[in-house]
Amino acid sequence: LNILLLGIDKREGEQGPFRTDTMMLLSVDLSNKTASMLSIPRDLWVSIPGYREDRINTAHVYGDIYDYPGGGIALAKKTVQHNLGIPVHRAVRVSFTGFEQIIDAIGGITIDVPERIYDAEYPDENYGTFVLDIPAGVQPMDGQTALRYARSRHSTSDYDRMARQQQVILAARDKVLSLDFPVSRIPSLLDLLGESLYTDLPLKDIITLAELAKDI
Repeated sequence: LNILLLGIDKREGEQGPFRTDTMMLLSVDLSNKTASMLSIPRDLWVSIPGYREDRINTAHVYGDIYDYPGGGIALAKKTVQHNLGIPVHRAVRVSFTGFEQIIDAIGGITIDVPERIYDAEYPDENYGTFVLDIPAGVQPMDGQTALRYARSRHSTSDYDRMARQQQVILAARDKVLSLDFPVSRIPSLLDLLGESLYTDLPLKDIITLAELAKDI
């Protein structure tokens, strides 16, 4: 089961369409109970089926602007499948706010920061910037800090950024498993997130994956 994870560059009060700030392909082997993650550079130059060549993070925008069947999320899936040659079965799209809410809902995460993050131009909510400074070492992070850690890119490369994003996802997985987070809470969590999260995964499949998570 190949699931495209999308983080969209959406701020409060904006109407869109939105680019995908983060793209990651999660592949779950349900038979062997293993999983892998492939981060896709957002500036990767690709062919967007039916449109033109452009950065892969614009596929979501084209899908929404031109009323592609299924919208931006469907065209993003098709673009990844077309260029990587592997089927993309489902997708999960989350906004910045939704990401923060998910991390806060599990009580935050703990990250072992390998190198200090010093970003003098981290974007704020009013189209300005501020200085982001996260020291090296084991750091507890709430949703806001985890988002900043995952998004910062001015002081490091996009490859470092993608590695941090995978680190955050694995830390969240470890936290959920340590809490023995009950699958019965999943519907209420989805209700809480509202429009901040969208997925074409049926609820029954989400619950099945959650029940399998500890064995993967």
